[in-house]
Amino acid sequence: ISLHQLVYVTINVLWCNTNNVILNVEKTKEVIVDFRKNRHSPTPLHINDSDVELVSSTKFLGVQITNSLTWSNNITSIVKRAQQRLHFLRRMRRAHLPHPVLTTFYRGTIESILTSCIS
Repeated sequence: ISLHQLVYVTINVLWCNTNNVILNVEKTKEVIVDFRKNRHSPTPLHINDSDVELVSSTKFLGVQITNSLTWSNNITSIVKRAQQRLHFLRRMRRAHLPHPVLTTFYRGTIESILTSCIS
């Protein structure tokens, strides 16, 4: 970990302590994005005498973030969630529900997943 990163982490920990915010280190994840050819093995990050888990991908505000900054994990997750809800839409159509009901269900449960994080 660089000196700049250490200072940044220390400032955030101090801010949390000053403002009575509890920093849950067990839920904290570290993702290192490094595109250099000669990668260095990272020094473990310590916060409040606990090691922060180093992961290759994590979910942040509903978006899958990987250390290679690719979208494949995020897209796979979105498609899986949308397909699960499409199953119910098909069953509703087979039950001959009115078109406005199907449209409302689609917009509320499927389209919202597909259009999240667009803007």
